Amino acid sequence: MLKLYGIPNCNTVKKARDWLDKNSIAYEFHDFKKIDVSVDLFENWLTQISRDQLINRAGLTWRNLESSEKDNIIDNASAIALMRAKTSVIKRPVLVKDGKILCLGFVEADYKAVFK
Repeated sequence: MLKLYGIPNCNTVKKARDWLDKNSIAYEFHDFKKIDVSVDLFENWLTQISRDQLINRAGLTWRNLESSEKDNIIDNASAIALMRAKTSVIKRPVLVKDGKILCLGFVEADYKAVFK
């Protein structure tokens, strides 16, 4: 099953959802704000991409963190703890099928390539 992880009011997530809907691609939406993300899921993702890719360092949530909080992200465990505590720091959307990340963020060309 195709799953899209994100936050419904995020513009990038909205674009991804609109694109999937427009192209009649069925997916399940996982709202980070309403449904917890397990440590196991983050650990799986971090075997596929780096924590530096998964944490959105350009976003407002990251920029509003204290320097000490940012400096404490030294390994995957500390990154997971941050992402579970502040889900808005996760780069989104995360498009996953059968545990494999297909796309991180939304770039229409990437989605077209995945679903060609």
